[in-house]
Amino acid sequence: MVRGLILAAAALVAVSVAHAADLDGVSMPEMRMVNGTQMRLNGIGLRTFSVLGIRIYVAGLYLERRSDNPDTILHSPETKLLDIRFLRDVDAEDARKAWQESFEQNCKAPCYLNPRDEQRFLAAVPSVHKGDDSTLLFTSNGIHVTFNGRQMGDIADPHFAEIMLATFIGNAPPTPRLKRELLGFRD
Repeated sequence: MVRGLILAAAALVAVSVAHAADLDGVSMPEMRMVNGTQMRLNGIGLRTFSVLGIRIYVAGLYLERRSDNPDTILHSPETKLLDIRFLRDVDAEDARKAWQESFEQNCKAPCYLNPRDEQRFLAAVPSVHKGDDSTLLFTSNGIHVTFNGRQMGDIADPHFAEIMLATFIGNAPPTPRLKRELLGFRD
């Protein structure tokens, strides 16, 4: 009987491991429940910086329905969640500069972002430390941002939310590798 319980427990552990994705020591569950909506891990990716490949964060993109098409994802009214786990410290000034550049690269004229929303978001971006996490919840109404489980802010503008997600999977992502991985492709 004890042997049977041990085998059953081992089988449960194997099932839970099989339903998680792991990248660079960061594990993300295969499924998440967000405001009553079941979300599936679409892809998990590593953000690096410079030719030295400095590891910045691991991100997981959760969707209601998996897709490898960035345009379909960006224009979908369905809920999307980006879970970001930081692997190193980044000061607020560098983080804000990276966001600003990403907005500029992914929203070129005639694209327009409300400058007040953009500045409000950038002003709220904190310094991050290894082990910190942030979630970006994209809905048909806009975006809800949390940092280490605390609400960082909301922007009730679907266009702003779309551009923000485009900074990860749009035409000018931080790295082509991160985009490919979030879309479910592995190198």
